[in-house]
Amino acid sequence: MGVLVLHGFTGNPYTMRSLAERMAKAGYSVELPRLPGHGTSLEDLMTTDWSDWSGAALEAYDALRSRCDAVAVVGLSMGGGLTAFVAESRPDVAGCVFINPMVKPIPQELLDGLDQFIEAGVETIDGNGSDIKSEDEREFEAAYSAMPLEALRTLFAGVAAVNADLDRIAAPSLLLTSREDHTINWDRAEDLMTMVTGPISQIWLEDSFHVATLDNDAELIESSIVAFLGEVLGS
Repeated sequence: MGVLVLHGFTGNPYTMRSLAERMAKAGYSVELPRLPGHGTSLEDLMTTDWSDWSGAALEAYDALRSRCDAVAVVGLSMGGGLTAFVAESRPDVAGCVFINPMVKPIPQELLDGLDQFIEAGVETIDGNGSDIKSEDEREFEAAYSAMPLEALRTLFAGVAAVNADLDRIAAPSLLLTSREDHTINWDRAEDLMTMVTGPISQIWLEDSFHVATLDNDAELIESSIVAFLGEVLGS
């Protein structure tokens, strides 16, 4: 039994490593790919787009599925949007876990502002770093300090396409949502709760910000996900 784990935009596998190790200790074959352009330099990310990230996610799923009887997918932020994309593209996904996922189209006024920046020749804007409440983890930057706008624009287009097909997700799903999120403040993942056709349950995270896998609720997240995987994949 396998689990594909997907990190977020401008992030890297470190944000999901503890969770991946917890799932591996539970007996699952775990793959945690570094998505194209991530975990190296901002300049590398500027050469990639949604097709690269979604293609890498599908390739990783297919490779894991080729050697496992069943595979679940777990994603944080953009990784949550990619989780939905994989589940929409591969009906045999055994289960989905969404952690503060990006699955809702960005509001039009924000999209218009982004387009204006791009048209003016602006290539990057400052990021908010790692949106983590815990003082223990806050000093470690698990994300690039800036966001490339062209790449970000393709992310928003990809998420909009994913959102339109959420009703194709029939696998059991678990949604973990931070009460306070400074990174995706337009998306509380309500669309997942109302649009997916498979069974879905939600856990609210009361003591974490966006990068919840590194935050104060990490133990709750890990134990809840391992329990969910036991239900959809078997112990």
